[in-house]
Amino acid sequence: MEKLVIIGSGAAGLTAAIYASRSNLEPVVISGIMPGGLLTQTSDVENYPGFPEAINGFELMMKFQEQSERFGTRIINENVSKVEFSAGGTQKIFLSSGDTVEAAAVIIATGASPRWMDLESEQRLKNKGVSACATCDGAFFRGMEVVVIGGGDTAMEEALFLTNFATQVTVIHRRSELRASKIMADRALAHPKIKFVWNSVVTEVLGQNEVEGVKVQDVINNTSSTIPCKGYFAALGHVPNTQLFKEFIELNEAGYIKLLGSSSYTTMEGVFAAGDCADHVYRQAITAAGMGCKAAIDAERWLSSRA
Repeated sequence: MEKLVIIGSGAAGLTAAIYASRSNLEPVVISGIMPGGLLTQTSDVENYPGFPEAINGFELMMKFQEQSERFGTRIINENVSKVEFSAGGTQKIFLSSGDTVEAAAVIIATGASPRWMDLESEQRLKNKGVSACATCDGAFFRGMEVVVIGGGDTAMEEALFLTNFATQVTVIHRRSELRASKIMADRALAHPKIKFVWNSVVTEVLGQNEVEGVKVQDVINNTSSTIPCKGYFAALGHVPNTQLFKEFIELNEAGYIKLLGSSSYTTMEGVFAAGDCADHVYRQAITAAGMGCKAAIDAERWLSSRA
């Protein structure tokens, strides 16, 4: 039986692995559905400390992995098909290959996935002007026009943040009024750089090698129009990758893992969580890494208390 298994190999999971391996826990990381996490889909990362010239997201995560392996972390490049957790007991992780891994403790670091419009052009132009994170990519659009898709608090936060860089931010929303909280809606509506296109959906992102605009359809009268832009930000929220665990640990109404106080403890003894699967507020690589550090320390102390 393993001492510690970490499910997920993004910034949270691999940071947890670095700390755990240096504590001689010999952790096993199951890489999951997206090895390296969401950061591997980002071209240039400019806001992670220590890289003043920016670094490719995939390269950054490979450095995380190399560092964890240097101290003895083992990587299993498989998906998890199901789990069976028991409070303080043996935690069972079933792999897609049919193998089973048992552990005394588990850290869940499965992240979250952004919601998209599911357009072929949207997928094709990811990292070529299409993004789901203004905080990550907004600075690349300095002096340009961008669009934001959505009408909730996330969309308003993204739009307001983008006004720091873009010359104009166009919010496209399928309804005639915002779903955002009044304070966020009022701020966006009053901002001189933000304009709104109501009752409309994006049907295509235009451009071959980079975003050049969007085609928009009015859902009431079915008329179409084109909005020129260089940046497209999907702000439709995120879906935490937690469905595998809902039978065993408590999730909040949005599906994020509930943590106990400021710790990484879940409601299942012996199971910890870190990163975007438990964080719906910040969703940054550096905060995920910090949570991974906390989870490894919590897991090590919990295991030591049972030795």
